[in-house]
Amino acid sequence: MSISAEREGHTYDPAQPYQVSREAVREFAAAVKAEHPAHFEPEAALRLGHADLVAPPSFAVVVAQRAEAAVINDPAAGIDFSRVVHAEERFTHHAPITAGEALTGQTTLDRIRVMGGGAMVTTVTEITNQDGQAKSTVTSSLLVRAEEES
Repeated sequence: MSISAEREGHTYDPAQPYQVSREAVREFAAAVKAEHPAHFEPEAALRLGHADLVAPPSFAVVVAQRAEAAVINDPAAGIDFSRVVHAEERFTHHAPITAGEALTGQTTLDRIRVMGGGAMVTTVTEITNQDGQAKSTVTSSLLVRAEEES
């Protein structure tokens, strides 16, 4: 199946909420080598005015990828994940992500630019917390390589 440009503009149902834990923040911070004490010590985060540990800015990708799975799993979109190459990720942060929040991502298939048998697919995921507060907008571009001719 090939990419369906007709899915451009489609907004998917929100993903299940993701509970941000202290351990998730600490593990992510360690993995990306973010060393600020507010990622590891609740007291340091509290001194900065946050309710709990503060996630590094790129932590939003954890929630975004869960929501973006709806695009990949949508048979009507026609994306073969084995042919996907990640091209770009941009974050627009609205408020810090902190431990204790339940975050929900909702993805829109923003743009499909067909190029030969392949395509450049751009998604926009809006991430909000349990109170509906906007946390981050994640724009992701995927290159879907054309199928090889037999």
